[in-house]
Amino acid sequence: MSLFLRLMLAGLLIAPAAPPAPARAAQACSSPYLIDKTLPNGARWRLCWEMRTIEGLTVTKVVYTPKGNRPISVLRSAALAQIHVPYDSGEPRYHDIGSLGSAVVALTEADCPGGERAKGKVCLTTRPRGHAYLKDGWGDPDARESAQGQELVVLAAYQVGWYTYISEWVFGDDGSITPRVGATGSLAGTTTAPKHGWPIGVGRKHFEESHSHNVFWRMDFDIQGKTHDVVEQYDFSGSGTKKRSMTKRTLKRETKAVNGRMRWWRVVDPRVRNGDRHPVSWEINNSDSAEYRGPSDEAFTHADVYVTQYRACERLASENVSPRCRRSVDRYANGERVTDPVLWVNVGFHHVARDEDADPMPIHWQGFRITPRDVTATNPH
Repeated sequence: MSLFLRLMLAGLLIAPAAPPAPARAAQACSSPYLIDKTLPNGARWRLCWEMRTIEGLTVTKVVYTPKGNRPISVLRSAALAQIHVPYDSGEPRYHDIGSLGSAVVALTEADCPGGERAKGKVCLTTRPRGHAYLKDGWGDPDARESAQGQELVVLAAYQVGWYTYISEWVFGDDGSITPRVGATGSLAGTTTAPKHGWPIGVGRKHFEESHSHNVFWRMDFDIQGKTHDVVEQYDFSGSGTKKRSMTKRTLKRETKAVNGRMRWWRVVDPRVRNGDRHPVSWEINNSDSAEYRGPSDEAFTHADVYVTQYRACERLASENVSPRCRRSVDRYANGERVTDPVLWVNVGFHHVARDEDADPMPIHWQGFRITPRDVTATNPH
């Protein structure tokens, strides 16, 4: 059941007509929706944000400028596309995105340390990301090199049932993008049989039910425009031997893919080159997922990455609200030729409660990383 339906049944919402899909035509944004931040190493990120009724926080028109280099557009838009929460006993099975914008919570100063609270509900801040690099000088202090990195963080929080979700888009000074979701708030308090849960509290009377959080993101990549973007999958054979051999598969048609050992994907524009004349691309690595697979009527959980042709009404990975499109991402990927790729990434987390989760529940994070590959000819830091 979606968040929207839960609120409607509780009498908190009146069902409106499905909102129109956001327009894709390039429109300039201005304060407070414009973010333009130059980090200490000279890297610059320029983007816009929206709080959409369905998806909640959405970043658009994302442009990265490495120090001393030209600006490169990366994403036309990116947002959460579903948080699917199935419980281990078989019921309930929630779809927590459907009206996420209505669940956004006001942020306090403590929620956004050192940052700006745009419209009171979106935090724009920077924070250290640890070592950018460290190179020993082999005893020569003048040859030693070390630097600390910084990152721009754009976040919003939502109250969905017992959970408070924090959605972050993290833009590193190395050109990386890290989408992630943190779940905190409170446990549901659902009692179950021992085989479906874990004992919480005194003794073994209350078994809190285990469940999964399957988070989907939708990303419309536009590397210097939409015209020539291509999605490639890379695999490495030779497990159990001394050698590794790389193979490349170009995903020319809509498809689904599952995680594999050492597997990764990239979106590349072969006509956009760095100073070494190598094609500019962004790499997607989804190696931290629990890889939940549901029953046949939850076929959208049967893959970790989907590649689809851009279609404005394809907005959610499940329970899609547009009457002009199919209901879930597995049905979007029907073999159509891809000329303007949209990537959907599914990251699972299996939550087996523990005593430490007693209220308020410590946050647990899940996400993935988008890394620049050959965007610059050298280390941009």
